[in-house]
Formats: sequence, C-alpha cells, structure tokens
Amino acid sequence: MRVQSLTLAMAGAALLAPTTLPAAAAPPRQVPVGRGEGSVAAADLLDRVHTCAQVSRGRYRTDDGTRRKVRVCATRKAVFWKADLDVDCDGRPTARCNRRTDPLFSAATAFQQSDGRHLNAETLPYIVIPAASRVWNPRAQGVRGGSVAAVVYRDRVQYAVVGDTGPRELIGEASYATARGLGIKADPRSGGADSGVTYIVFKGSRATPIEDHRAAVAEGERLARRFVGPK
Repeated sequence: MRVQSLTLAMAGAALLAPTTLPAAAAPPRQVPVGRGEGSVAAADLLDRVHTCAQVSRGRYRTDDGTRRKVRVCATRKAVFWKADLDVDCDGRPTARCNRRTDPLFSAATAFQQSDGRHLNAETLPYIVIPAASRVWNPRAQGVRGGSVAAVVYRDRVQYAVVGDTGPRELIGEASYATARGLGIKADPRSGGADSGVTYIVFKGSRATPIEDHRAAVAEGERLARRFVGPK
C-alpha cells in the first residue's frame, strides 16, 4: 500500500534540499514497455550486490504495517537496496497520473526540472528515496536529486534518476515510467511489484538536466560498466 510521498513537507529540509538543475530541457521520451536499457546485463549488476555492507542504522518497511526488513547497503561506487516497487504518479498531472487515477496523487515532486516545473512521472523514470533520518542520510552517501540509478527487475535494467522523497520509514517506490520500462504493471492503484526489485544508485552521479532521460541512460550505462568491472 503506497502512502503519500512527503514532497511538500520535505521540500525545505536541510539535508535533502530540492535543487533545480540548470540546463536546457530536453523533450520527454516515452519509455518502452518491458524492454531493458543499455548493454549491461541485469545478472552482472546483481552479481555485484549479492552481499550487503550495511550503511543504514536500521531497516525500512516497504509498506505501512509491515515489518522492517530492508537494509541500505553500499560498495565504494554505489548504494543499493532490495525491495518492492510501489508506483509513484506524483508530479505534473498527465492522462495516466492525476487525482482521478491515483487517490494519493500530489502535483509536486521534491526535485524539479531545469525550468522549475515538477517532474513528469508518466514519461520520466525516477525513483523515490526516503527522507533523511537517523536511519539513513542519503546525502552522506552521495545520493541526492538527479543522482542516477539502475533499477533491476528479473532480466531487465531501467535507468532512472532520484526524483522524489518519501516517508522516513518506507522504501521501495518508483515512477509510473520506471515501472512501465521494467514490464511491471504501472497502475498506481493496482500495479507495482511485491518484491524482487533492486535499486542501485551510483554515488556522486548526476543526470543534467534531471528531466533528460537520455542523459541518465548515458551516464547510467557508463557507471554500470564501471560497477560490474574489476573490483
């Protein structure tokens, strides 16, 4: 069960302050259904995250009322966690993401495009990270708005950016476009995946501008190749 992202509440938080990334906006690109991106195999990425060096002080819930079981782990080059995928439709209203299609819809995202507008969950693959807390401060691990992530589900890889923040105790959420690109049912009411999704965020990375998915794919592919290379 997805809960309302803390977009507005956390917009002024000092540790995860929203940033507008300067650069000319690129036209949105519709994400293909269920087709992986890039040439780095899902199996190769998963091979690098089969053991966990935990950096979170505790564990996260995937949904309200569930037990805390998700750890945030790290390597020298990335942080990662394994969770479910709840579909986030927050951002600019579109035909598939609005108050009619999503009862928890918010027209705002914690991080904005280069032109100041909120992100488009229908066309932009992004992930949601927990708001900074005593459990984990993403910024301390080089994770912030616009950071590049590789999201892995089964044999598919979808590159995305960090685009929103959510509740401090929950983890495992990504945009409509991310779910669609992974072949996961993207309906915010009944879609998502109960488990089996791995989120790998590359430390210190940045897609510029945040709304340019081509830039995220290019940077993600470069960093993924380095990630799966020699240790």
